[in-house]
Amino acid sequence: MNLLQQVKTLVYKDAILEWRSKYAINSILLYVISTVFVCYQAFKSVDATIWNALFWIIMLFASVNAINKSFTQENQQRQLYYYSIVNPKAVILAKIFYNMCLMAFLAIVAYITYSVIFKNPLGDPVLYFFAVILGSVSFASVFTMVSGITSKAGNNSTLMAILSFPVIIPLLIVLIKLSQNAMQGMDRAESLNEIVVLIAINIITITVSLLLFPYLWRD
Repeated sequence: MNLLQQVKTLVYKDAILEWRSKYAINSILLYVISTVFVCYQAFKSVDATIWNALFWIIMLFASVNAINKSFTQENQQRQLYYYSIVNPKAVILAKIFYNMCLMAFLAIVAYITYSVIFKNPLGDPVLYFFAVILGSVSFASVFTMVSGITSKAGNNSTLMAILSFPVIIPLLIVLIKLSQNAMQGMDRAESLNEIVVLIAINIITITVSLLLFPYLWRD
């Protein structure tokens, strides 16, 4: 099989495993919905800045919980089997693509739940929704790369936090700026720089993953 076919097969495999267990996605959905409800009960009403910050805090921790399991669920015997039949680039690309789809789904659920329960007027709902999707995809690419690295270090959660910090903080700053522009209903052209930066972060992250993961895969 070529690289694309291998990626499609591995994504399908991850989707089947997730559908059979449903444990992970159900627990994450419960976390998102319950966290939104707790925030609503605690604050009832907040200004737009806090509303925006709370949403991204919820999405950040939901991303960590969802993606941290990417490589932990693969035992050594299964990884050895993959090593013998597929390209390591196909493995990391499949993980990134699958996690992007998963995070996009969770982001849509979180956005709808958050908007319905914890109402706040949005100046540009379309741009905000775009920021939510782009942010969830960015979280997926960054945390998948870091999860792949830490999987070769005994799935050390402390190491994952340390490696994620330098990338996630700038990512969050840009996301919050983009979503604030959407909340204020600013002209979309003024948010072009933030969108370009987010796309660039994703391209760089995926490129670094493709360069590093084959060397990690050999160990």
